[in-house]
Amino acid sequence: MKIGFTSVELQEGKIKFLDKNLQALQTKDNPKKVTPYFAEFVRDGFTNADAIVVPESNILDLLIYDLEKIETLLARTEDEDERALYLKCLDQLEKEIPLCEVEFNDEEIKMLRAAGLFSLKPVVKISGDEDPNSIIELSLERANNMFFYTSGPSESHAWLVRKGSPITTCAGKIHSDLERGFIKGDVVRFSDYMKCHNFNDCKSKGLAKIVDRDYVVEPNDVIEIRFNV
Repeated sequence: MKIGFTSVELQEGKIKFLDKNLQALQTKDNPKKVTPYFAEFVRDGFTNADAIVVPESNILDLLIYDLEKIETLLARTEDEDERALYLKCLDQLEKEIPLCEVEFNDEEIKMLRAAGLFSLKPVVKISGDEDPNSIIELSLERANNMFFYTSGPSESHAWLVRKGSPITTCAGKIHSDLERGFIKGDVVRFSDYMKCHNFNDCKSKGLAKIVDRDYVVEPNDVIEIRFNV
């Protein structure tokens, strides 16, 4: 995940997310390898950002770019529907409201995305006192992302996906073969996994459920994939 930021002092580059759940899995399973999640911070890197961080007191440092774009678009169009949409955006931006907090229909969102408006992306407004880990956590939540985990003696791994992702998508994050040859998934809630010795113990205690390809993975689920290719 790329996090663009402006008007706040943050270190650029990849920063490891200090994940309490992954740390707990490491303590419990004592794996040979631990794979945490890294977010990438980019100063003023809005174009390719998945989320944008800005102090609430300096929100105009971000919104000014969209204000200028909207004013240019208004000057170029005579289409009444487009003008109405751009005027709606202009009104909200002048009130210092990012466009990600404004309600638009699917067609309007498509049009605004084509215009490359930055504040249509998830905007995280901070006080300025947050540490990088808190900022990553806020950014993940604002962008509607979540973690699921795989864990055992060989490796404990945090995987990032969109909330609402089916288990086949999660399988594909682990390896394309797992998605392609998906048969079933075994899923355990994180809290239940922490009560058991290992994944097989979860199964024997009835805490693991077998799911089909349309199962929607919940935040922090611990999963195993049955596959055949």
